[in-house]
Amino acid sequence: MFTRLLIGLDGSPSADEALEQAVMLGHRFTSRLVVAHVKETHGRGRRASDAGELLQRAQERVKDAGLVVETVLKHGDPDAELAALARDVDTVLVGRRGRSSPADVLGKTVTSLIRIAERTVIVCASKPSPMSACAVAYDGRETAQRALELVARFASVTHSTVHVIHATIDPAVGEAEAMLSLQGVAYVTHIEPGTPGAAVARVIERTQCDALFAGAHVGSGRRSDVTVSHAEEILLHTDIPVVIQP
Repeated sequence: MFTRLLIGLDGSPSADEALEQAVMLGHRFTSRLVVAHVKETHGRGRRASDAGELLQRAQERVKDAGLVVETVLKHGDPDAELAALARDVDTVLVGRRGRSSPADVLGKTVTSLIRIAERTVIVCASKPSPMSACAVAYDGRETAQRALELVARFASVTHSTVHVIHATIDPAVGEAEAMLSLQGVAYVTHIEPGTPGAAVARVIERTQCDALFAGAHVGSGRRSDVTVSHAEEILLHTDIPVVIQP
């Protein structure tokens, strides 16, 4: 789990935030960091020399942190190239996009990584989080079950409590509790009124959770929509890493 992390850099502050979160996770899981920059074939993009400097700075940052790092420079469409690289890693960390608009909260690259690469994606916050108090948005669907399995494994390593959040009383909550009990993971169940997005945001604020795990629902076809268990609303109202499990 989290033994090989991919971070896509484009020179933006949000990408730098993803790198810092990767360094923090890397220390916890002794991860190898793969730092990539994709120079777009069409458009202005960065010069090769600028891209080299960007990767060199990132490499020095990771090495100074005592972690193993490799750098990759690609040419093409960022979403397609990163999705191809993601097939050889466990998790991809990306900066947050669309901080004020729900229409662009995930962004093209994130949705492509979820849809094409089928890898766990962590949409990072403005500051690195220890991810020591984890919440999971659980609705009983297959993707939510996979998110629950991932947070259970994560919590078993970090010895943290999992906050299971559900917007209505449902038998699925009992299933989640049973699975976490079998894994020996401490948990607290929160059944909240209102819409799922608002319920999750309320529990996160109350419990001060510093990471959210959620499942991604992907439609059929390469250009299909990606819905992430109400994580879009959470991304707009909280500033914590959101771990998206396809």
